Amino acid sequence: MITWTVSHLTELTVSQVYRVLQLRSEVFVVEQICPYQDMDDKDLTAGVMQLIAWQQDQPIACARLLPPGISYDSASIGRVVTRASSRGGGLGHELMQRAVEYCLQQWPQNDIEIGAQEYLKDFYQGHGFKQISDTYLEDDIPHIHMKYSR
Repeated sequence: MITWTVSHLTELTVSQVYRVLQLRSEVFVVEQICPYQDMDDKDLTAGVMQLIAWQQDQPIACARLLPPGISYDSASIGRVVTRASSRGGGLGHELMQRAVEYCLQQWPQNDIEIGAQEYLKDFYQGHGFKQISDTYLEDDIPHIHMKYSR
């Protein structure tokens, strides 16, 4: 059974924070072979929330939901990740659907912007995002800027 939570990082237990950061590192650093600084202080900013899918006491998917003015002028979704063993069953789609719904509810006057890995363009387009930039490199991985407009 999957349980969904939306919390500020400071509302999670130390063990839960550890597990979330471990999942992000597992995918973004180890799996993608990309050494980069995941902890960028945005997680501790007021209003930044963590949408997490839990299976027992383990996070299996998560996304960071950011108010306008932190990453972009618009609201933003970042650090979108699904554990490798949980992929292929629609969990990533449910994560994005919930993330978009949360942002639209919390910041109804704002669009949503993301910096997406280019290979996931079709995935994000399926959730209403449109590419608004050329490809650029971030941590040596091709990315595109995308926007969800009301």
